[in-house]
Amino acid sequence: MTETFTTRAVIVERLLPHAPEKVWRALTQSHLLGEWLMKNDFQPVVGHRFNFRATPIPHWNGVTDCEVLEVEPHSRLAYSWNASGDEAANGLKTVVTWTLTPVAGGTQLRMEQSGFRSNETANYQGAKYGWQRYLAALKNIVAGLD
Repeated sequence: MTETFTTRAVIVERLLPHAPEKVWRALTQSHLLGEWLMKNDFQPVVGHRFNFRATPIPHWNGVTDCEVLEVEPHSRLAYSWNASGDEAANGLKTVVTWTLTPVAGGTQLRMEQSGFRSNETANYQGAKYGWQRYLAALKNIVAGLD
């Protein structure tokens, strides 16, 4: 018998008092991305394979393998997120999508990490917590840009 799972997503939205171009820099320039998320070898080119690197912890080697899926400058960015070194995630594969919408006084930023299977409660909860922290750090990085 084949088990079927529904999927769910973590969605975090923030209103940032900065132009989309400024927010885009923090999402797509490798050194800035490394300041608020993780060290990486990211390039905003569809098909580019890269990884995020963090300090290993029990059950995770600290590496997340990714591939750029979509790039619409100053508007939309998507990449796969494969926590292949995470024993607990058992090869968790999701997609992270960033959407930037210009609004009066800044940018409405939306981050969606989709594809969590219904049986991946720990990973889903961890992502909910982690993205809150990461977006707080992103906000600070963007505020410091010229």
